Amino acid sequence: MRQFIKRALQKSSKLTTEQLQELLVSASGEIERLEAVLDSLSEGIMVLDTDHTIVLANMYARRILPSGLGEQTKEPIWEIVSDAKVGAFLQETLLSGDKAEGCEFEAAPKGVQRLFSISVWPLIRERHVTGSLIHVEDITVKRSREARMRQMESLASLTTLAAGVAHEIKNPLGSISIHVQLIQKTMEANKRLYFDAHPEETMESEMGPAMYFRNFDRYLNVVNEEIERLNHIVVDFLFAVRPMTMNMHSGEINKLLSELAEFVSFELKEAGITCTLELDDTIPLIDFDERYMKQVFLNLIKNATAAMPSGGRITIKTVAAEGIVTITVKDTGLGISEENISKIFEPYFTTKDTGSGLGLTLVFKIIREHLGEISVKSKPGEGSSFIITLPIPQKERHLIGAP
Repeated sequence: MRQFIKRALQKSSKLTTEQLQELLVSASGEIERLEAVLDSLSEGIMVLDTDHTIVLANMYARRILPSGLGEQTKEPIWEIVSDAKVGAFLQETLLSGDKAEGCEFEAAPKGVQRLFSISVWPLIRERHVTGSLIHVEDITVKRSREARMRQMESLASLTTLAAGVAHEIKNPLGSISIHVQLIQKTMEANKRLYFDAHPEETMESEMGPAMYFRNFDRYLNVVNEEIERLNHIVVDFLFAVRPMTMNMHSGEINKLLSELAEFVSFELKEAGITCTLELDDTIPLIDFDERYMKQVFLNLIKNATAAMPSGGRITIKTVAAEGIVTITVKDTGLGISEENISKIFEPYFTTKDTGSGLGLTLVFKIIREHLGEISVKSKPGEGSSFIITLPIPQKERHLIGAP
């Protein structure tokens, strides 16, 4: 069709009025078809002229970048991009004439944090640069899928070890615990026999057998504490690899969060921590297992508390948009280093002196069982934000018909 229009234009002086009208109708139809193709893409396409102003932007680009794209403007693209980092990147790339591919930026075009990949290429026509082409792609789901695959691979490796751990650690621990208790009972009997024979001495005596009895009690208490800690690690491990049976019910996530905040309020107050709720009251009912979901948020609150030894603030925020509910648990704690932030959901990874390193692995698994996603944003000294997204049930799905 383009070649036909081109040849017709070369002979336009010889065409009648009717033929010219037909040519214009054909050209208009071709333009509308191309615009429909561009608007149907799930990626942003923008064409700039040599002054870096917008000549063409498809619907996706207008939606995810500033509203000014829908208006006629002679300002360069970086002047109307609302995100400062994206604007600076476009300005530097376009003015230098360089090509850029797959540069990633975080932005929140509709209040929901997304990850975008932006590419810039020169627009070549007949061996001359006539402008620039900008391609914008939402890679949030892609990156989440890649991260999820890594997490699932880690969980799969745990499954192969579960049976061995159950038999080789848990059972001997039970036997050790029983025999430690028997030793303690034997020592209690020895104490009674000794102090009955030596009434002038007490357990408070600074020298003699009383001192050894006290040391013996202290050592056995340490052994008992370590046995209990190891037992918790084994239980968490088995829970992490055992298939979960979800009892899903439609419920109010805001109500659950409010009840949890009330439940932990005394503990947080004792730690000098305030908890603020910013709940979107337009959130519809969603499907979740109340028992497991409580475990998720109690775990996150516990971690946030540990990250704020001198007190601070926890903010729990909910918002509904584009078929999902986003729940953010933010603290003002110590933060997480860049080298650790990609590891925190991995089994056994922990920065604490004590702990199994399976708490966030369990959180990750529970959220995945709810068909949701969890991610984290953090910087050392600036606190951490855990972002959970859960799907809003869709009763009916309709295709958008043509007008």
